[in-house]
Amino acid sequence: MTAAGASAAPRGCRGAPGIRRGLAAGTLLVGLVLLAACSSGGDGANPPVKGVTQVAAKGLKFSPKAIEVPAGTTVTWRFDDGGVPHDVKGDGWTSGKPRATGTFSHPFAQAGTYAYKCTIHPGMTGKVVVTAG
Repeated sequence: MTAAGASAAPRGCRGAPGIRRGLAAGTLLVGLVLLAACSSGGDGANPPVKGVTQVAAKGLKFSPKAIEVPAGTTVTWRFDDGGVPHDVKGDGWTSGKPRATGTFSHPFAQAGTYAYKCTIHPGMTGKVVVTAG
């Protein structure tokens, strides 16, 4: 076998790891893009809506998902999801038993960010951003 013939096989073998590295890099890139898309539900995708004091519990979500109000504001949640019961639970406050109709109101006296959820529907979350007077 000649030197040229002997080196032909290793060249083909050297190309395969390069292809594998390229595929791995491409797969990693696709994974990162998908991860970014899935995590886009954060604050950037749902900035708080200003000037709103009512939140609807409808369609298995809170709408708007995030609101911004000044300290001293009372926020009202309206339960109107075609007979589907919901509740609102934050850190240290709750609307009580799940209900399909009616409203619940809660005053926000201090500035801060108050996350809340429906305890019977995972993923049904929202937040109230309270700004200083």
